[in-house]
Amino acid sequence: MKKISLIIPCFNEEESLPLFYETTTKILAALPYDYEFLLVNDGSEDGTLDIMKSLAAQDPHVTYLSFSRNFGKEAAMYAGFCNADGDYTAVMDADMQDPPSLLPEMIEILETGEYDSVAARRKDRDGEGRFRSWCARKFYKLANRISDADIMDGARDFRLMTREMVEAVLSMSEYNRFSKGIFGWVGFRTYWLSYENVERAAGTTKWSFWNLVRYAVDGIMNFSQAPLELASWGGILMTVFSFIMLIIIIIRRLVWGDPVAGWASTICVIIFIGGIQLLCLGIMGQYVAKTYVETKGRPHYIISESNRKDIRKIG
Repeated sequence: MKKISLIIPCFNEEESLPLFYETTTKILAALPYDYEFLLVNDGSEDGTLDIMKSLAAQDPHVTYLSFSRNFGKEAAMYAGFCNADGDYTAVMDADMQDPPSLLPEMIEILETGEYDSVAARRKDRDGEGRFRSWCARKFYKLANRISDADIMDGARDFRLMTREMVEAVLSMSEYNRFSKGIFGWVGFRTYWLSYENVERAAGTTKWSFWNLVRYAVDGIMNFSQAPLELASWGGILMTVFSFIMLIIIIIRRLVWGDPVAGWASTICVIIFIGGIQLLCLGIMGQYVAKTYVETKGRPHYIISESNRKDIRKIG
């Protein structure tokens, strides 16, 4: 019998986790597959861990992994991949925005053998602010244009993958992770399953607008050298511009002999060029910082507690 592993990253999800478990269990129990829940507690500060322990005590299909601190959703997903052993592996959010009702259809599509993964994407962004939705759409367009990762507009982390694709994802062990980009970079045949946007079942979102902006910037830098190329071209253009301005100043000084006129515009040019230089240094600094973090070789996560003894506690 084939086995399905569900990876559920959780951060302060005590309100939605019981509902998610109850709904998903009913769906999986009706399918001719074995299954497991990998509940990853990402340093929650509420009763999420207690709920995980309770579910694990009453259901042998439940495994909980509790981090020693908050490492982030990407680390939680990676920990799940490291410890999942199913023939098919899915990543889902506990807030019910990834509808469990899609699982049977996703499994059926994979069983045809034509695809290696089934990824969910939202048809619309109902419930989101207009500005936030506009920024998200522009990010996907920009990311696809300047990087080598294929990211579908409206894509979520919710997808069901074969064992082969999971192994490919695990082979990309970088510390600075951007799973949407990783899923696209490893390739494989992916079926995009569209669905209507669903609101959270309970609780509040943990992703503020600025957190999403930082996540988007990390995603672009992880899969593209375009910012560095932009900085290089900016430096070339500023050099040419400065050379032209130098010629103009010399000619003006020789013809009119007025060293005072144009002082304000000169200062503006200096400030502008200085700003461009700082921007380029900042871009290069971000890449250097990411390289520095990667060379340390620190683990993505540390598991302090689990109901399974055979788990990979540090990865």
